Amino acid sequence: MGFFSFKQEIAVDLGTANTIIIQNGKIVLDEPSIVALDWRADKLVAIGEKARQMQGKEHDNIRTVRPLRDGVIADFKAAELMIRGMIEMISEKSFFSPSIKMVVCVPSGSTEVELRAVRDSSEHANGREVYMIYEPMAAAMGIGLDVEAPEGNMIVDIGGGTTEIAVISLGGLVCNRSIRIAGDDLTADIQEYMGRMHNIKVGERTAELIKINVGSALTELDEDEAPEDYVVHGPNRMTALPMEVPVSYQEIAHCLDKSISKMETAILSALEQTPPELYADIVRNGIYLAGGGALLRGLAKRFSDKMNIPFHIADDPLHAVARGTGIALKNVDNYSFLMR
Repeated sequence: MGFFSFKQEIAVDLGTANTIIIQNGKIVLDEPSIVALDWRADKLVAIGEKARQMQGKEHDNIRTVRPLRDGVIADFKAAELMIRGMIEMISEKSFFSPSIKMVVCVPSGSTEVELRAVRDSSEHANGREVYMIYEPMAAAMGIGLDVEAPEGNMIVDIGGGTTEIAVISLGGLVCNRSIRIAGDDLTADIQEYMGRMHNIKVGERTAELIKINVGSALTELDEDEAPEDYVVHGPNRMTALPMEVPVSYQEIAHCLDKSISKMETAILSALEQTPPELYADIVRNGIYLAGGGALLRGLAKRFSDKMNIPFHIADDPLHAVARGTGIALKNVDNYSFLMR
């Protein structure tokens, strides 16, 4: 146990679904963005995966909270407790609180109030130097693109709460769209569909498992990519008797079509705003997909067919934003696009 305060440097991908922390260039924490609170004692019970396991199974004294909604902080107190708790999970024990230098990524469509909420939560969790970076910029850096080059690159980052679309050139966002249609909405679509079409009640976690196992953006997939039907268990909405329903990827593709179409519209809108010279670069280089949504079967092909521009899925798209935030942390003095 140390007797003196020490300085930590961390990069935080504060996501609606997951929070990732990078320290010394390595991922040291990757946990669901959720906390469990004992509301009577007003204290924290669990964070991350332990809290997620409690979701949907709480009694009256315990409630699980996702502090972020649509990519921004919805519950300030819960967000502060979560950030502080996650930092403690990776910190060495000390008599004094560490002085923390951190870079936190935020949606490109964040308002001044939303940016202030992130800054305040980070500072209350012992952040002494807090920098912020827009998610599409972090994703581009995490993919390995030269964001300061005089060349246009387009990023589509599909997270849990927002889909971030941006054209980047010369270290700035030339044009961007941030829409609140993303992974959570696809999960909600599945929940609604299962109740409407199969009369079965499923929770958020079960809908997420359906998305992972048979989620698809296309009704026809190649044989080697097509998953087997996924069997869902749950209560009948009318009788509460147990049901067992096999679900195919074709069904889920129809179910998700409306939300994915909104993403396509937003991408086309960003392309319309793109200057011609940069547009030519994008057609030549292709468009890069990052975030958990990039893993949805057939999504890159659907977008490519719709826009006649190749779409590339980033290596390890789930961690692209976190990697880019880590790179920004090492170069805070060199990047003018970081915000204080």
